[in-house]
Amino acid sequence: MDTGLYIAASGMLAQQVREDQLANDLSNASTPGYKTDSSVQQDFGSLLLSNTATGQTIGSINTGVRLGSPVTNLTPETLHSTGQPLDFGIAGQGFFAIRTAQGVRYTRDGEFQANAQGLLTDSLGNPVLSQNGATVTVSAQGTVPASSLGVFNLTGVSKQGENLYTGTLAGKATGTVKQGELETSAVDPVMTMTNMISSLQTYQAGENAIQTIDTTMQESAGSVASLTA
Repeated sequence: MDTGLYIAASGMLAQQVREDQLANDLSNASTPGYKTDSSVQQDFGSLLLSNTATGQTIGSINTGVRLGSPVTNLTPETLHSTGQPLDFGIAGQGFFAIRTAQGVRYTRDGEFQANAQGLLTDSLGNPVLSQNGATVTVSAQGTVPASSLGVFNLTGVSKQGENLYTGTLAGKATGTVKQGELETSAVDPVMTMTNMISSLQTYQAGENAIQTIDTTMQESAGSVASLTA
């Protein structure tokens, strides 16, 4: 099979993954504390070409594109004031801890609420934890001191969906909890849309390349058939 087909197809697959990542980012442009993902594109390596009769080196050709593991940009974003007593943002490094059915998870999204039992929870009803791992109680006035929330330092951070993360605990983080504020999403909608258009154009270029190669191969096959007839 023509090597060009592999090269074009691998490029299209890489752009499809990139489009999915960008679309997910765009859908979270308003999600507090959301962090963007990117996948590093690498080439498969080069195939050395040589003359089959003489062994003389002709040159090399790149054999396609592969994607590395997704990388999440965990750089803290700015906080904006909401005036809501159960909204919290972390200025600097660190994560809030949430107890879920799958175990403790971590988040930068501090848009919390009170449940029927008077506990501080996330939007899914998962309890928010203090620095010592206890649940946090909301006062009768509907407030919680910022100091009641834990701020955890993590290594080996990995996304788990729903704006939650896992990682290895590495003590208390240096970030400061701010009440009545939320961290903005890391998504730049305009830049993300621009990147989506660019990625789509690259995908279409690969599609056009495959169609051109396919047409050329059909014409070549037809020519060989007519010569042997």
